[in-house]
Amino acid sequence: MSGDGGTEHELDHEVEHEVELSAGTVAYRDTGGDGPVVVLLHGLLMDSSLWDGPVADLAADHRCLAPTLPFGAHRHPVRADADLSLPRVAVLVAEFLDALDLRDVTLVGNDTGGAVAQLLLGTRPERVGRAVLASCEAFDNIPPGLTGRTLALAGRLSPGLFGLFMQQLRLRAVRRLPIAFGWLTRRGDPATARWIRPVLEQPEIRRDAVRVLRAALADREVMVRAAEQLSGFDRPALVVWAHGDRVMPPEHGRRLAEVLPQGRLVEVDDSYTLIPLDQPTELARLIREFIAKPE
Repeated sequence: MSGDGGTEHELDHEVEHEVELSAGTVAYRDTGGDGPVVVLLHGLLMDSSLWDGPVADLAADHRCLAPTLPFGAHRHPVRADADLSLPRVAVLVAEFLDALDLRDVTLVGNDTGGAVAQLLLGTRPERVGRAVLASCEAFDNIPPGLTGRTLALAGRLSPGLFGLFMQQLRLRAVRRLPIAFGWLTRRGDPATARWIRPVLEQPEIRRDAVRVLRAALADREVMVRAAEQLSGFDRPALVVWAHGDRVMPPEHGRRLAEVLPQGRLVEVDDSYTLIPLDQPTELARLIREFIAKPE
């Protein structure tokens, strides 16, 4: 039993913690320590390892927590009646912060994790001291780009047929296509190969993946409504966007920085959407400097 009330076990020679939330068991990584608390959220068909690069840098002087959300690459099947829409996943993140009694958090979200972060900032911001939104769904970009539209179509399949569709991603050449991960990351193919394993190997995770794709990508106005609420988040906010992003329009980064009362935009070169994979050192530097001098 860990000191924060969750359980922990060894996974691939690392300690991974678990906490019970309303949707089920959620695994998370926690570097511990007494430094500023940073909570990092990943996107669809990804897990907490999206953040391995930035966390390796930040952990020296920050406490970094990265939950693996029920987005299709998670460890444990969620409950059969769990609502996996983006607003409800935002509620799940709020439960996570409550369960671990995390305060004055720097909330960081990339890809769909950034969409969840926006929803949380607009509805349950009490434990968040500052926010970093990195190349993510915003405004009318649901489903996002060619990759998102492909996932939305795949999510209409039965879990069995979805599994057959995902089998194609065993091949690197297929993973690198624009309809898969090709326009999401320049350098992160080894991570994407890991992320598809739960869907390929666990029928229950395959079922959850179909459910979350249907729920998360069905409401095309959800992020428009979320943006309308961001003006109420009057705390420091940093928007980090990939300069040449093909999935998340750079214009949306500029608009988010304008909507947020204390928003500021930084663009990152030589990266696609998944900045934590393509530019981990630069992203860690930006987060560290933002926490030290948020204004």
